[in-house]
Amino acid sequence: MPMKIEPDAAGMSESRLERITEHFATNYVDTGKMVGCQATVVRGGHIAYHRSLGLMDREKGTPMAEDAIFRIYSMTKPIASVALMQLYERGAFQLLDPVHRYIPEWRTLQVGEVQDDGTVTTVKPSRPMNVRDVLMHTTGLPGGLFPDNPIDAAFGEARAALPEQTLESVTALLAQHPLKFHPGTHWNYGLSTDIVGRLVEILSGQPFDDYLREELFEPLGMVDTGFFVPEDQQPRLAACYQYRPANTPSLMEGPFANGILKPRSYLSGAGGLVSTTHDYVAFCQMLANGGQLDGRRVLGRKTLELMTVNHLPGGATLQDMAMGGFGEAGFEGVGFGLGFAVGQGPAATTFAGSAGDFYWGGAASTAFWVDPSEDLFVVFMTQLFPSVAYPFRAQLRALVYQAIDD
Repeated sequence: MPMKIEPDAAGMSESRLERITEHFATNYVDTGKMVGCQATVVRGGHIAYHRSLGLMDREKGTPMAEDAIFRIYSMTKPIASVALMQLYERGAFQLLDPVHRYIPEWRTLQVGEVQDDGTVTTVKPSRPMNVRDVLMHTTGLPGGLFPDNPIDAAFGEARAALPEQTLESVTALLAQHPLKFHPGTHWNYGLSTDIVGRLVEILSGQPFDDYLREELFEPLGMVDTGFFVPEDQQPRLAACYQYRPANTPSLMEGPFANGILKPRSYLSGAGGLVSTTHDYVAFCQMLANGGQLDGRRVLGRKTLELMTVNHLPGGATLQDMAMGGFGEAGFEGVGFGLGFAVGQGPAATTFAGSAGDFYWGGAASTAFWVDPSEDLFVVFMTQLFPSVAYPFRAQLRALVYQAIDD
């Protein structure tokens, strides 16, 4: 992956950018806390910084390759959201349309209320779930990943019993389970972006993976992004590791880490993709360019602006509305748009950045952010689960912004 590094053209200090290398090599890679990583900083369309550090596979002793493939988990969500908003641009739906217009079996969805004895009673939603809720994680859908209440637990058990999981079958199953809250009243991380993927299928008439390939990956040159790693490309797949307190991380095995080694029936818009730094840089450059890359427009500039403003009611933040205590961004001073967290400014978030920057991350500590005010974006790739193991993201922000030199 040839990259022309031009810190001066990007208005950034090469010597100060090297603090990124020093910090991650000294504090994480050399200590064994992190096996390896890649970091890329782009400003004004110029690559200011790019480094590959450490190993992509500790057990095999394989150095971090420039074309390493990473499990991006929840960094799938912004891609899925852009795909759905492409269909918005074609007049396929409006944001306030009730979801049951497109998923009729959801017309009778109820809201569950957990009683003191753990039983669940149901009531009618205060309003129908709409498409904006689906893009914003304000649906109330159970998730099953974090079974912290009986509604999640019941859905998770029923989902595990499905003979085959597809976006269609899981969507149908959700019709049989109550919501955890009235749509629009809370923000809750879960299956909402899988339903984004299902809506793409319904509205486009195409399988989700085919739509993404034709409408996003091929136009943007994202040749290594998909829902599985072909067998002949698997030597490029970075190994995934589990954080262990006061110890070196352990190699992750099982379906969560390695379900991407063969084609799957469940095409998760919430977390199913693998990608490379090169491919995700292309996606972010498209975002930074207002929806186009190298003369190929995949999204309108005003549509992207609609996606990257805070849609939480009354200017609320995730701290005000989050339920369940988990997300791939901080909650304080952070709003949420249509598929992206939206920073409300450095004083509100208490980390370096600009008001209106937008971002997200993945479960294995991958991250990106786009700062329109500085015409800057950053892509960080590694494979360490969970993403809260170390404060990589806040540290990287400080290291990037201190290097701006114009």
